[in-house]
Amino acid sequence: MAEGPNETEYPTTTKGMRMGTDPNSRITEFLTKWDDFQLFQLTKLYWDRIEQAVEEGVDVVSLLLTYEQIFNGQEHRKVTELTDKGNRAESSKLLLSLVMEKGSRARRVMWESFVKVHHGVPKLDKIIKEIQELGSDPFDYINIGRGLSEVSSHLKGAQQKHKEILQVQTETLRVNTILIKQKVKIFQLVNRYAELTIISNVRDRTLVEHELLARGRDHEEWRKKLLRRELEKIRTDQLFQSSFSLRKSKSGSSAAVSGVPGIGKTTLAQKIVYDWATGKIFQHFQFVFSFKFRDLNTINCRINLRNLILFFYPYFGNVLGELWKNPEGLLFIFDGLDEFKDRIDFADNRRNTEPQFVCTDPECRCKVSDIVYSLIQHKLLPGCSVLVTSRPTALHLLEKAEISVWAEILGFVGDERKEYFNKFFEDQAVAAAVFKHVEENEILYTMCYNPSYCWILGLSLGPFFTQRNRKHQQVPKTITQLYSYYIYNILKNHGREIESPRDVFLKLGEMAFTGVSEKKIVFRNGDLIKYNLQPSQFLSGFLMELLERDDSIQSVVYTFPHLTIQEFIAALAQFLTPDPKDIQKLLSEAYSEKDGRFEIFLRFVAGLSSPQSVRPLEEFLSPFLHQTICRVIDWVKEKVKGQIGNTATETGKRNLLNTLHYLFESQNKALVQATVGSVETLAFSGLRLTLIDCVVLSHVLGLCDTIKHLDLHGCYIQCEGLQRLEYVLYKCQKLRLSYNNLGDSRVKLLSAVLRNPGCKIQKLDLGYNDLTGSCAEDLASALSTNRSLTDLNLDYNKLGDSGVNLLSEALRDPDCKIQKLGLKDNNLTDSCAKDLASVISTNQSLTDLDLGANPLGDSGVKLLSVALRNLGCKIQRLGLKDNNLTDSCAKDLASVISTNQSLTDLDLSFNRLGDSGVKLLSVALRTSGCKIQRLGLWGTDLTDSCAEDLAFVFNRSLTDLNLGKNKLGDSAMKQLSVALRGSDCKIQKLNLRGNRLTDSCAEDLASALSPNRSLTDLNLAENSLTDQSVPALRRLILTCRTLNLIELRGNRFSPNGENQLKSLRGYRPGLSVKCEPLDR
Repeated sequence: MAEGPNETEYPTTTKGMRMGTDPNSRITEFLTKWDDFQLFQLTKLYWDRIEQAVEEGVDVVSLLLTYEQIFNGQEHRKVTELTDKGNRAESSKLLLSLVMEKGSRARRVMWESFVKVHHGVPKLDKIIKEIQELGSDPFDYINIGRGLSEVSSHLKGAQQKHKEILQVQTETLRVNTILIKQKVKIFQLVNRYAELTIISNVRDRTLVEHELLARGRDHEEWRKKLLRRELEKIRTDQLFQSSFSLRKSKSGSSAAVSGVPGIGKTTLAQKIVYDWATGKIFQHFQFVFSFKFRDLNTINCRINLRNLILFFYPYFGNVLGELWKNPEGLLFIFDGLDEFKDRIDFADNRRNTEPQFVCTDPECRCKVSDIVYSLIQHKLLPGCSVLVTSRPTALHLLEKAEISVWAEILGFVGDERKEYFNKFFEDQAVAAAVFKHVEENEILYTMCYNPSYCWILGLSLGPFFTQRNRKHQQVPKTITQLYSYYIYNILKNHGREIESPRDVFLKLGEMAFTGVSEKKIVFRNGDLIKYNLQPSQFLSGFLMELLERDDSIQSVVYTFPHLTIQEFIAALAQFLTPDPKDIQKLLSEAYSEKDGRFEIFLRFVAGLSSPQSVRPLEEFLSPFLHQTICRVIDWVKEKVKGQIGNTATETGKRNLLNTLHYLFESQNKALVQATVGSVETLAFSGLRLTLIDCVVLSHVLGLCDTIKHLDLHGCYIQCEGLQRLEYVLYKCQKLRLSYNNLGDSRVKLLSAVLRNPGCKIQKLDLGYNDLTGSCAEDLASALSTNRSLTDLNLDYNKLGDSGVNLLSEALRDPDCKIQKLGLKDNNLTDSCAKDLASVISTNQSLTDLDLGANPLGDSGVKLLSVALRNLGCKIQRLGLKDNNLTDSCAKDLASVISTNQSLTDLDLSFNRLGDSGVKLLSVALRTSGCKIQRLGLWGTDLTDSCAEDLAFVFNRSLTDLNLGKNKLGDSAMKQLSVALRGSDCKIQKLNLRGNRLTDSCAEDLASALSPNRSLTDLNLAENSLTDQSVPALRRLILTCRTLNLIELRGNRFSPNGENQLKSLRGYRPGLSVKCEPLDR
């Protein structure tokens, strides 16, 4: 690229860059050392990734470039205009192209700008950290491989022939189709191939449940992250020799691409080979060799790499020896690690010490697994590159492998789904109709991120939109119904080719079930013979649709078109067996498997108990046994009822959710009402719920009127999920939606729910949801009209003063029924205190208000105090914890305590009231008009100087006093002990945690509390009590007959002292003595 007009001398650092103190000084130091050409190379190397990364911070980077006079005002406006319109991708491209046009200084300033802002831009931060780790290595790497594409003259013929053969082998896709008379239809790869989104991360490499479910569950959240610019897309041509694959080691590069079944791993591998053969990508590789692990399974003898290549590529003859001389020009592709019969353990240390487990010579005979291991680890042909594809379940095998790039096929994102259907159907009107149906059905739409699911959807749904006589029938809405129509179409087109399809399905289903049980997806002739399925039957199109035959090598193998088809046929077989007596036992054993291998199978079994699902199949397979259907329904009923009350653990919640999926698939209204019709609570807190899960939950809630409490705390419910639940949430009385990152837009949906005339919600928890003042108007409108809501928790959001101003208008409405309002940590200042005061003065239902963790300050509390002294004030509990209060507001608070006739609970913890502040409060607490029962003074800077004042607060009304984390010490404790002996003392809970108490006060405390007949909870944790205090503490525990809990953890007891105290546990029913160290 030509240099621009700014090709002049410039300072090595720009204005504002402090080289000596910059926390990024290492990368800044590199920038000063790198010359203009190196920086040009670095920019080109990272170009695609920078383009993605800068999208998140493009406006800030543009501003810095303008400040450094690289951009003029007009150029900056052009960049930011695109950003304001939401077109960040175009904005990023424009910024980079402008910088490259302007030359060397512009590039240097751009990189210095990246250093300044990278901490707030995740993808940019990743790039900067990579460069920091590599130092000058990127430039060494750039120079690697130059000239590699040059092939010696005597190899050019072999390369040309190889490319021609590979092009022929990979240029077409063979697809079985059930919609036309052709049994197989051939498509050009380039016409049929739909681009998939691949990310340069791999998600959890260990799964507890069915991998398709787990990946589907995460898919929407990962898609959201992608849209939020947290994930980096990677193209296939970036898997090698790009900035993604930079390594200190020069011995070669290995890449692992992960993806769930059917996501397109094998097709991707085919496309890579085709693109190399046609000169589109990876031209720095001289030769590419591709292998499928399922083919390698047929080699059951020792072999060397030479013969392995010749076995699949026999036309290479004697030229392979020349290839070994330049391993950097070789790429090996191994597809389907999960299908390999031999386990390759990269963590096995014997491979590093025992020669028989390593292959270092391409002419040396060894096991196939050793060849694969040695290529990936660069012990064989060091310098070559290797690509491995695998399902997530086998990824753990590669954790210790020398992998340069981890990538995952995320599947279709956004319009890529629509593009697939447009390519699937020749008639675009049909494509549009099918996609519209899929888009409107949440279950189907979420499924079709996976190309294989899209294929099944196309085959199953196509006839409903192409055959007139089918339009009146109900289009499938559950997964089971969808797969039933998939099988129905096969039977309709090919059923006459075989005498007894029911018998064949039973045998095939038995084989499929064994495969699911053993995690086996590849079958051989021996397997077919074992289940009385003759391989010759595969001449019929009927069986060609159910099993795909791969006879490209000497040994024939068979696979189902997709794992879920195998699972469906396994489920179908359970209804075809003539003797169903053990069906419930079989289902229970499958349910008990913890790794989720049977999860989809069980959903299909539940779904096949539905008349809507089996009706089309019975036309060809004859009616299903009524006895089997009844036993399946009874089993589902038993499982749901057994799981309802077992949700204390995450596993329990997940199991309950799975059983609700069974109910959804069954589409059996009576079954839903019989199992969850009388349930009052459904709790899924902490469990990630996908869109599909929300659809299922909505279905169940829609059929039940009794569910009073729905707990969805921390379930990661996204906007789409909330939309599906919108029409049933109004039924719940208690709704917990905290920790869901709902944001302002989702509150608009909830407000509509609250305005529903039939809304029954009484308690709504929206804490930790990133709400701002922008949603306050929607909330206010809901509060103005709703007549059921009495408890609203908005803690830990960002409503701000403006948000509270809007809410206050609704809260002053005489018809507002809110009794409890949580506004903790909402960025509220004294600016909104007047609005809050007006609510306190006028609202006749509000009794509980928590304003903790807001910087209201003394001035804010002064305004609130005026309202709290109002005779009409009904506040009973007031939370003012951590409000930046000092002793300056103590006088105002004291006047409230002495005059307010409703206030019984006041929390002033984590404020700097000090001894002088408590002195003023204690005067008010002694007055006859004081009604305070609970008082929180945790961490309020109290010392022994206020002990005399504190002693007076143990009046007739105070039952709960929290003095934890102060500095009272022994002398204060001696004075308090006198007050605790008083006949007026009604204290029930006393917290003295972390108050620098020693053995010196133990006797006074025991003497004061032993005769006490009100104390139930005493907290003495984190003090300095030793074994010397044990006798006094034991006497206190034994004689204070009302004591239920004494907290002594974090003191200095010896094991013997601990044991003496522990021995009193259970001395009285319900007595708890806690004395272990806090770290236990």
